[in-house]
Amino acid sequence: MKETIGKYGIWNGGGLRSEDPAQRGERAEAAAELAELGFGAIWLGGNSSAANAAPLLEATSRIAVGTSIQSIWEHEPEAAAASFADLNAAHPGRFVLGLGVSHAKIADQYRRPYSALVAHLDALDEAGVPAEGRVLAALGPKTIELARDRAAGSIPYLITAEQTARSRELLGEAPVLAPELKVVLESDPVKARSVARDYLAIYLGLPNYTNNFLRNGFTEDDLLDGGSDRLVDAVYAWGTDEQIRARIDEFIEAGADHVALQIVDGRPRHELPREAWRRLASLLA
Repeated sequence: MKETIGKYGIWNGGGLRSEDPAQRGERAEAAAELAELGFGAIWLGGNSSAANAAPLLEATSRIAVGTSIQSIWEHEPEAAAASFADLNAAHPGRFVLGLGVSHAKIADQYRRPYSALVAHLDALDEAGVPAEGRVLAALGPKTIELARDRAAGSIPYLITAEQTARSRELLGEAPVLAPELKVVLESDPVKARSVARDYLAIYLGLPNYTNNFLRNGFTEDDLLDGGSDRLVDAVYAWGTDEQIRARIDEFIEAGADHVALQIVDGRPRHELPREAWRRLASLLA
């Protein structure tokens, strides 16, 4: 999987996972362009599924497409396994089943998430989904170890370079570690942090993330008013092109095999930030 997804990918929770038929052509063109720009993977945010990934795989010949994440509460393992088998047959090795437990505020069924995730993996095993075809959105130590033992690795969302290093220690060298990192292509500190806070606010209402921040050295004060400068700067790359590249490199140097880069610019989520993706590809070249 490391070879398939490469060093950099694009994380998108809006337009690329849209199911609007009117946007199908634009999604296909955007996916093809991302492949041409050299990105190794497209990660579809929200409660995404094989159905969201299929049109992008059909529109391309090389780039991998992963769910980031498919909620274990919303998708039965047997159906997920059947979709995985179909996509893997049509596009061998290019569909990555990213799984996670979502959040109690979002999933009504949310109970004993770790045990539920283990049971879901057991069912996927029985249905024939290989461990090397799936990854877990792992934040805490137990789930990171589960990603090591029962999956190809971990795709954590909203973590720091320091936690990336700790995740690598728990995973060991072989499993893939592919954290998501938000990018604001703005060098003015006030503007950059304002855009960042507007987008970060929703996540600061979700205990899975806030508890993870507290476990990793942040304080309750860091979580107030959209996040302190310290928190914003730790979970975003912003600044000049050189500063953004250096921030991304921090995650690679901390042990990430791949970084899933999410453009945050204040635009509606359904719009595709194609010019920003081009600039991102240029600064990574």
